[in-house]
Amino acid sequence: MKLTFSGTDGIIILCAYAVITLLIGWWAGRGEKVSNTLGDYYLAGKNLGLIALFFTLYATQYSGNNVVGYAPTAYREGFSWLQSIPFMTIIIGMYLLIAPRLYVLSKRFQFITPADWITHRFRSKSVTLLAVALMLWALCNYLLEQLVAIGHAVAGLTGGAIPYEYAVIGFILVMLAYEWMGGMKAVAYTDVLQGLSLLVGIVILLIGALTLTGGNFAEMTQDLANSVPEKIGVPDTITSINWLSMIVLIGFGAIIYPHAIQRIYSSKSERTLKRSLARMAWMPPVTTGFVFIVGIICLSLYPNLDVAQSEQLIGILANDVAALNSVYYWAMVIFFGAIVSAIISTADSALLSFSSIVSKDIYGEYINRKATEAQKVKVGKVAGVIAVALLLWIAWNPPGTLYQIFVLKFELLVQVFPAFGLGLYWKKLAAKPVFIGMLAGALLAGLMTLTGNNTFYGIHGGVLGLALNVSICVIGSLIAPASHEEQEKAIARTELKVADFRDKKATVG
Repeated sequence: MKLTFSGTDGIIILCAYAVITLLIGWWAGRGEKVSNTLGDYYLAGKNLGLIALFFTLYATQYSGNNVVGYAPTAYREGFSWLQSIPFMTIIIGMYLLIAPRLYVLSKRFQFITPADWITHRFRSKSVTLLAVALMLWALCNYLLEQLVAIGHAVAGLTGGAIPYEYAVIGFILVMLAYEWMGGMKAVAYTDVLQGLSLLVGIVILLIGALTLTGGNFAEMTQDLANSVPEKIGVPDTITSINWLSMIVLIGFGAIIYPHAIQRIYSSKSERTLKRSLARMAWMPPVTTGFVFIVGIICLSLYPNLDVAQSEQLIGILANDVAALNSVYYWAMVIFFGAIVSAIISTADSALLSFSSIVSKDIYGEYINRKATEAQKVKVGKVAGVIAVALLLWIAWNPPGTLYQIFVLKFELLVQVFPAFGLGLYWKKLAAKPVFIGMLAGALLAGLMTLTGNNTFYGIHGGVLGLALNVSICVIGSLIAPASHEEQEKAIARTELKVADFRDKKATVG
């Protein structure tokens, strides 16, 4: 992300952002309650309102990497990258499938982590521990990506005035500080700042790109049809299959991110959750769609860039937009500050969920069952710091094999989906098939990725693993279903009894 902005201007924006987020963290963490109870620290007291919940969901789904990475992909692949819009849209559809039901159950049974649901539904240590392992692995992968991205983004914004290593360490300390002070509440409120900045920045970048082309998008696409027809033509069969496979992989995998599940738990009410998700449905075309258009516009502005050059596309475009006038200049400086902040918001969400799982599901369940909630919170905080230190070491000294393993993210995480999607609605689903299916799917997806066969005829290893996983779950539960007693208990654990516990406000309208 090479930029020619003034390094001083970039430093001013980043320092302002750091100060504001630290103030938010301090404000969110006032009083002892937020730091001494799991529900308050990790779920903001399950009291997030519409605006905070919407933007923290937005920050969970979108990162600065979406902007920096998706536009170059659109540049290289052309109109076939339209798939980025439906695979971000299907995430909302999957949220609507499980979120309302999961929310009311979390409220009744006081869930804190995603593993609480799995433990509650299946009553199986093996199922819970395997799910926890897959979720922690995905979180580590996600966090590692963000740590590397923070360094490159800050170094790019400041023109190298802040070196990569200092950038990573400095902003990780800022992130740890405000998260330590305010937990989920601080993370959610900083997400509001970061989400607003990113949304506005994307719109201004698109307007600037259109200004550079003269604003005639129809004429521009006609020129592209003449110069690069392969990038606007109908994709071949393998590309189309891969497109559908990506939609399934992202759609079923993204909502199982622990920080996504915990945002469902954090809602003030079911009505608030549904209203937030209804507004989220507009974000794929407004965010991913606008970034896609920017990538297509750049095909006309900067033809014949190679892969390495195209990776710098957003920086190249931002420099040209900034040169239009002083208003655009400062808008682009703020925009790149927003990209940095959006990456940090993704990292802090992943880190908070990692800490919650370690503190409650591992330390609290298997190491010290007598620990108080304050002790668990403290352990989670320390575990987060240790995890960041280890991931920084990997980022700076990446062993080849270990780095390959970390490439696995959605391929493994998506294998947890049947425990949620089927477990919420199908009383016959038994623990043993769920464990075998989850393990078999993860092994197949992992083996394909690590042997360099990421896809088979365009289908991702994670999707093939999920198909195997679901087949084992369904066939196994039909052959050897949960006992009648277990089914009755499953009904009791998943049936929604409105009169007893469902949020009455959710039924309004």
